[in-house]
Amino acid sequence: MNWIEKYFGATGLKPDQIVGPIPPTMENIKRTLKIAWPSATEAVLISLIGAVDMMMVGQLGAGAIASVGITNQPKFILFSVIIALNIGLTVIVSRRKGQKDAASANQVVRNAIVITTLIAALFYSVGYIYAPQILKFSGATADYIDTSIVYFRIVLIGLFFFSIGSTITAAQRGAGNTKISMKTNISANVVNVIFNFLLINGIWIFPRWGVMGAAVATAMGNVVAFLIAIRSASTKDSFISLSFKQDWRLHKASILSLINISKSALVEQIFLRIGFFTYVLAVAGLGTIAFATHQVVMNIMTISFAVGDGVSIACSSLVGQSLGAKRPDLAIIYGKTSQRIGFLIAIVLGLLIAVFRVEIISLFNTDPQIISSGSIIMLILSVIMLFQIAQVITIGSLRGAGDVKFVAYISLLSVTIIRPLLTYIFAYPLGWGLTGAWASVLLDQSLRYLIGKWRFAQAHWTRIEV
Repeated sequence: MNWIEKYFGATGLKPDQIVGPIPPTMENIKRTLKIAWPSATEAVLISLIGAVDMMMVGQLGAGAIASVGITNQPKFILFSVIIALNIGLTVIVSRRKGQKDAASANQVVRNAIVITTLIAALFYSVGYIYAPQILKFSGATADYIDTSIVYFRIVLIGLFFFSIGSTITAAQRGAGNTKISMKTNISANVVNVIFNFLLINGIWIFPRWGVMGAAVATAMGNVVAFLIAIRSASTKDSFISLSFKQDWRLHKASILSLINISKSALVEQIFLRIGFFTYVLAVAGLGTIAFATHQVVMNIMTISFAVGDGVSIACSSLVGQSLGAKRPDLAIIYGKTSQRIGFLIAIVLGLLIAVFRVEIISLFNTDPQIISSGSIIMLILSVIMLFQIAQVITIGSLRGAGDVKFVAYISLLSVTIIRPLLTYIFAYPLGWGLTGAWASVLLDQSLRYLIGKWRFAQAHWTRIEV
């Protein structure tokens, strides 16, 4: 037990930072894990929706993998405004929970749902109509673009419902109700897997739709997630409680509080999506096999990233609640506790990825070229884990405190500028191909980790008012 106290203890706090009684180390760990494990499970399940589609269409060939993978960045670009809104909502709700102000929190949630519905309807309609142009611009080639258009359009229909549900679960996470969103995504994944199996392969009375079947299954899972999220917010005695009898009009004060936090988060999302988009565009130019390999490893990275993201969500909630309760010392403690939990997780995941890299890739596709190339990339990914999970959790601490403007600056520098630039140099002029593209990811994650760690140590974020 001594090593636990030494590793997780609050000894890093300066005497002038301590505001009140400091809970025992084990109590801090237990509270963090209580919120973190449902969040981590939820994040993994969300990432598994795309991964399961990739696994189950992988049997149809590299073209099928590419047709599903090429839709990811356009989908997230359209979804980025809602992600930014949800970040702001989580921060505000966590502060109001710390202040024990449920009425104000629920008014902001209702306004956020209305805004999400309007944005989703507009953006996804545009995406549906201009799907061919969007996917062609994204780098889709003639051998799979028709299939990718069908997949993209169907997934956007499901994403409309998922977006509204995600806003509700973002509010629940801010209130610390992470189990609700975990159950929501478990249900969505069960539906997705079942109907993937039935509709991709044409089992029993169901048609054999291939890639289109995967899209329909994903959309059905998203609708189920939406319905469960609505039900979760219908409980009268919970902190987040919604009904149609309440006031759903837009209120200036609520909208301004959302905009104040979300505008920087939106800038961050724009920087991220530009960076990821140009990165994927560069990788797509390496050919169908290379791009299919990239998509397989990227799905594995997304799943592992989701573990860190889940701990980050819990960290954001605990930091926000602590600051709302005027306990910046506890905010620092929960931030450090989450970071150290994340580092232990990263070591385990990195070892698993390195040792079982061939077996993991084979779950997606058994093409010898994909397995051979992917094995090398997986070794790079095992090292990336050590920096990726740590930086995600550290940035989650800053986000939970409302320090979203600085987080946006990190994204601009590292993801929008450095990663795409290094990818092009490594992959083309230096001739490293796909290995070079992933070397740039390693450098990007390392830089974000170092900058985030420095910012956290400064503790200026504990004085931000929301």
